[in-house]
Amino acid sequence: QLQLVESGGGLVQPGGSLRLSCAASGLSLAYYSIGWFRQAPGMEREGVSCIGKTDSTYYADSVQGRFTTFRDNAKNTVYLQMSSLKPEDTGVYYCAVDYYGTACHLLRDGGMHKWGKGTLVTVSS
Repeated sequence: QLQLVESGGGLVQPGGSLRLSCAASGLSLAYYSIGWFRQAPGMEREGVSCIGKTDSTYYADSVQGRFTTFRDNAKNTVYLQMSSLKPEDTGVYYCAVDYYGTACHLLRDGGMHKWGKGTLVTVSS
């Protein structure tokens, strides 16, 4: 049974960095597009980044140049390296699998499939 587990969230000061992990069991992430999404309090979930099957990467304008997503196939894990964090980056971060490669690169959560339970990132002084 496929399971995704996010980790690495926490409290960080503005300007700081965090690395989130999305570890999978029951599926090899190497063959799929994996997206990161976030949901701030009172807001709709939004796409943050995507790493495609061929390791092409896509980012929301709001995080371009500050966030990097990459995968470690040996660990069956996808990461989101976040730098220069801002208070508006606060939210619950989720990873998800795009089985068909039709939604991830568009950062559309509606077309994603299996989701993790999320990890909370709080950017505050």
